[in-house]
Amino acid sequence: MTSWVNQVFCEDALTGLARIPDGSVDLILTDPPYNLGKDYGNASDQQTVDAYLAWTEQWIDAALPKLKANGSLYIFLTWRFSPEIFVMLKKRMTMMNEIIWDRRVPSMGGSVRSYSSVHDTIGFFVNRKDYYFDLDAVRIPYDAATKKARSRSIFIGAKWLEVGYNPKDLWSVSRLHREHPERADHPTQKPLEIIERMIKASCPPGGVVLDPFMGSGTTALAAQRCERNFVGFELNPDYCAIIESRLAAPKLEPTRKAAKRKSAATAVATEEQA
Repeated sequence: MTSWVNQVFCEDALTGLARIPDGSVDLILTDPPYNLGKDYGNASDQQTVDAYLAWTEQWIDAALPKLKANGSLYIFLTWRFSPEIFVMLKKRMTMMNEIIWDRRVPSMGGSVRSYSSVHDTIGFFVNRKDYYFDLDAVRIPYDAATKKARSRSIFIGAKWLEVGYNPKDLWSVSRLHREHPERADHPTQKPLEIIERMIKASCPPGGVVLDPFMGSGTTALAAQRCERNFVGFELNPDYCAIIESRLAAPKLEPTRKAAKRKSAATAVATEEQA
């Protein structure tokens, strides 16, 4: 494996992307600064609108050549700038979905002059029609009640009933609260559940995921957990230290569903031994 794979470089992505050969990455998955004034230890999220959009176009044009011909891109955005950035990307790729991440924010506080913003916008783009997409890897199982309701003979043997349904374009996953076991010291950390879904669906096993803005390293950790390779960049040395720590102990951060499955399996095994 080449020297740049499974590395997070503590440097500016616009400089570091030169490390990566063109056409070598299966998936770009990134959560760039939203330009909402968040403190990332630098001024990356505090630009004028024109400067922010120009910078966005600059890194997009530097990153997209790294994708393979059948590669894909997921980008987290705020509704404030997603229209302009989606137009940028539509000139370069094919847009497959606008995904809405419902952060499950409690109905309290917020503006009294507009509706409370409780979602992030995610764009899913591809290079060409034969892009990699493994739907079976991310299907959502039907519950027992649904399966029972579909017990008539016309449903017997239906694959979709056994393997589950296609995730919709509205993803309701709680944001990471301060007490959450996944939580690192980063203001805009994304849940592993969301990132792992994207990687399983859009990066083949053994493939490479690129994240130009690693933040707390969730993309790298999710890739490691899903048995994919990763590469990325992060400007803040403190965040680079967090990433190194998280990657060194991935087993300490099971997703809640995985933890519940493990607990249930342990309980069953204990009952069988009793």
